[in-house]
Amino acid sequence: MSQLTTVVQARRGSSRLPDKVCMDLCGSTLLERMVERVLMAKHVGTVVVATTTDPQDNLIQSICEQRGWNCFRGHPTDLLDRHYQAALAYGADLVVKIPSDVPLIDPAVVDLVLEQALNQTEKWDYISNLHPGTWPDGNDVEVMPMDVLHAAWTEARLPMEREHTTPFIWERPERFVLKNVVWPLGLDYSMSHRFTIDYPEDYAFIKAVYEALWPQNPTFGLQDILHLLQRNPEIFQINQHYAGVNWYRNHLNELKTISVQQTKKTTHES
Repeated sequence: MSQLTTVVQARRGSSRLPDKVCMDLCGSTLLERMVERVLMAKHVGTVVVATTTDPQDNLIQSICEQRGWNCFRGHPTDLLDRHYQAALAYGADLVVKIPSDVPLIDPAVVDLVLEQALNQTEKWDYISNLHPGTWPDGNDVEVMPMDVLHAAWTEARLPMEREHTTPFIWERPERFVLKNVVWPLGLDYSMSHRFTIDYPEDYAFIKAVYEALWPQNPTFGLQDILHLLQRNPEIFQINQHYAGVNWYRNHLNELKTISVQQTKKTTHES
C-alpha cells in the first residue's frame, strides 16, 4: 500500500492579492474552507499544509494547529523544494499537488484523479487533470511518485520550474509517462470558467458562490456551482474577464507543451 501525501502550498505573501488565503468565507478563512474540501475526498491520504519560514506565515501554522492539521514550513520562493521536503518529511511514496487558491475544488474531482493514479496498472510518472485542462479552472489535482518528484527537485534549474513545482515533469513527455484525466462529460470549461483566486473579482465571485451554497450544503460540488451560475448569470460575470488568465501567459517562450490557446493576458497586459 502506497503512502500517499497531499501537499497544499499556502502563504500570505501574494503579490496580486495579498493575504488571500486568510480572506473570509462564511466565517472561516479561505484556506480553512479550501482544506476542509480537500479533506472531504476519500483518497487524499495524509494532508499537509506547506507554508513558508517567513514570520508572516506564523498565522498559517497557528490556523493548522488550531484545526489539528499537519503543517510543514519550508523555502519561501522555491516551491519545488518546499513540496519535496514536505513530502519527504511525511514519508510519501505518492505525492499529490493541490494549490491553496482553489477553494471551490470538488472533492469528487480530487477522488476521480486519485483513483486513476491508485488503480493504474500501466506505468505512469505523472497524472493530472490539467495537461491539457478541461475542467473549470480551479479543480487542479496533480499526482506523481516520489522518485519522479525527486528527479525534478534534483535537476530543475529554470526559475519557472522551481516556482511552479511540476513543469519540469510535464514539459518532458519524451522522458516521463504522462496521463491526463479529462472531464467525463466531454466539456471543456478550462478557459471559460474561473474558480480560482488571484484578483479581487475572483474573491467576490468565490464569496458569492459560498454565500449562496455553503449555508445549506457545505459539501456542495461542481454541478451545484454550475447550476447556481445558470440560475444567477450575474455571479458568473463577476470575474469573467479573467477567465483563461493563468501563469502560462508569462512563460510561453519557455513552455514547449503549452499553446497560446491555453492562456490569455489580462486587459492590463500587452
